[in-house]
Amino acid sequence: MNIFRKESINKYLAQDHKFSKTLTAKDLISLGVGAVIGTGIFILPGTVAANYAGPGVTLSFLLAALVCVLSAMSYAEFSSTMPVAGSAYSYGNIIYGEIIGWILGWALILEYMLAVAAVAAGWSSYFQSFLAPFNIKLPAAFVSSFNPSKGTYIDIIAIIVVLLITFLLSHGMKDSAKINNFAVIVKIAIIILFIIVGANFIKLTNYQPFLPYHFSGVIKGATTVFFAFLGFDCVSSSAAEVKNPQKNMPLGIIGTLLIATLFYMGVSIVLTGMVHYKSLDVANPVAFALQFAHQDWIAQLLSFGALVGMATMMLTMIYASSRLVYAMARDGLLPQSLAKLSSKNKIPQISLWVVAIIISLGAGVFSVDQLTSLVNFGTLLAFTFVSFGILPLRKRKDLPNNGYKMPGYPVLPILSGLICLYLLTQLNEDVYIMAIIWFSLGIIIYFLYGYKHSSLNKK
Repeated sequence: MNIFRKESINKYLAQDHKFSKTLTAKDLISLGVGAVIGTGIFILPGTVAANYAGPGVTLSFLLAALVCVLSAMSYAEFSSTMPVAGSAYSYGNIIYGEIIGWILGWALILEYMLAVAAVAAGWSSYFQSFLAPFNIKLPAAFVSSFNPSKGTYIDIIAIIVVLLITFLLSHGMKDSAKINNFAVIVKIAIIILFIIVGANFIKLTNYQPFLPYHFSGVIKGATTVFFAFLGFDCVSSSAAEVKNPQKNMPLGIIGTLLIATLFYMGVSIVLTGMVHYKSLDVANPVAFALQFAHQDWIAQLLSFGALVGMATMMLTMIYASSRLVYAMARDGLLPQSLAKLSSKNKIPQISLWVVAIIISLGAGVFSVDQLTSLVNFGTLLAFTFVSFGILPLRKRKDLPNNGYKMPGYPVLPILSGLICLYLLTQLNEDVYIMAIIWFSLGIIIYFLYGYKHSSLNKK
């Protein structure tokens, strides 16, 4: 039994050639920013400032971004060398072997689907709050996850928003990208409006002391806000549908992080200048700061911005999930029907709708609060393997790369991998228990189905 057998890049390129190549660097950055900048930008700067870093939370975001940039450069080189669907799953299959590829794919399924389910539930809550001033209320039984003791059975709103976004994606990436680009512009405009308006209410005394918890607080804050940047890796899932991927993939991945960093730092500077950091440990600190400055109309607008932000994040993650499932089915590790592309718009419709149904049921029925930290485990595991993977990638003569290459080889790839391993050790014990259960299930499925049906097994 050879579980470390490796796939061929030429096979992937031949199979993924059927995709319509419609995405540009601008589309990729829009997808990335849509995934990375969600409700976290309205919450994390305040809560992290209050509990860990004070006004130095701006430096926390900068440090976290620098760590993510290392992983982003690794992804950029991989996607430039191998412009195929499947992201870290496909990279793992080619570089490390099938079993590692499967584990990375299983980790990404966890990251993408669980993240969307959690955000869909959050979107439902925000939407209900948004409707409250208009005296519109849905029956309590249909507005939250299954909890009969509280009289709630299913979250209809969460299910509907997932299915509506999937319906949009089912019409192809060209139309979906246009709508996503517009939604991202709306979200960014609202954030910029907050920065401009809020800047008028900054009091320099609120920045003193700048590091109340010392620099150790800034580092602690960085490990907390690190997860606000997760989602840029979704961009690499789209490589098979990108025009000139050697040029546009690195621009999309690294451009996403740079833009997200600027906005996170901008919001942090203005927020901690408007209100003293000790007062920001509230559920929605940005809205709180605006109300403190008697700018209630912008606070209401922020709720709309949060809804748009979560919608763009769900669109990117559902899209990435469907391409990941397609890639695993393409290799025979999941049923082949999931790898079929529609004749009309050349997208994996079956994979897309299977993913949507699973996510919508998860969002509508289950409470995902306890599971969201598992998203971080799956992501960091993928980051670790992709970072270290640059070393064997450079040695492969069959994988020439005329596009982007990560600078500082081999020091920076090793540093990136070590930092990701360190962050993995910072997760709670219960996360490891749930991860062991999830990956044990994945290994069982691989040996009972995947290994036998793998396309590599037929060679």
